[in-house]
Amino acid sequence: MARRKITSSQAVCIIVLWGILCYMLLTYSKTVDFYTVFIMVASAVVVFVPIYKNRRKQ
Repeated sequence: MARRKITSSQAVCIIVLWGILCYMLLTYSKTVDFYTVFIMVASAVVVFVPIYKNRRKQ
């Protein structure tokens, strides 16, 4: 099964949604500790690495 390319508008939507979720995590959490920062960094890797790999080939 061939993978489809991520368009620019799809990449922007994914990044904006990730930013909104991180903002909600920071504002609604009682404390910002190492675990919260770790979750944000891990989610950034999961979100941005596939986008980077897909956009790099174009």
